[in-house]
Amino acid sequence: MLSKRAKYAIKTILFLHENQEKKPISAKTISTEERIPYKFLENILRDLKSNQIVKSVRGAEGGYKLAKDPKEISVSQIMRIIDGPIALIPCVSEKFYEPCLECEDEETCRIRKLFAMVRSEMVHILDKSIIDLARL
Repeated sequence: MLSKRAKYAIKTILFLHENQEKKPISAKTISTEERIPYKFLENILRDLKSNQIVKSVRGAEGGYKLAKDPKEISVSQIMRIIDGPIALIPCVSEKFYEPCLECEDEETCRIRKLFAMVRSEMVHILDKSIIDLARL
């Protein structure tokens, strides 16, 4: 299940994309417009900033802007930053692989094969860019 934190992060990036022609947008404005609790949003913005998805501008006209072209920001990237692996079980994760402790043979494990297919289809869809998401 998508965490509330990841959902808020995606909403934040969409909001910044759709308002990118304006000056930097304050966290308070994002919080109000997207109905995201302010303290929760501050932590999300800190994570997005440390991963170079957003940048902050200081000063009276300061706020947040996208740090890169929205074509280069995918939904899966945001989800991984906020929640970690997309895979439903760790042995099929490409970026956060861990072997299953109870598994005797990954090559013949039917559960792993099924969830590898699920992960593959899911990532294909979630690799859409923010531009693609904004068009939906």
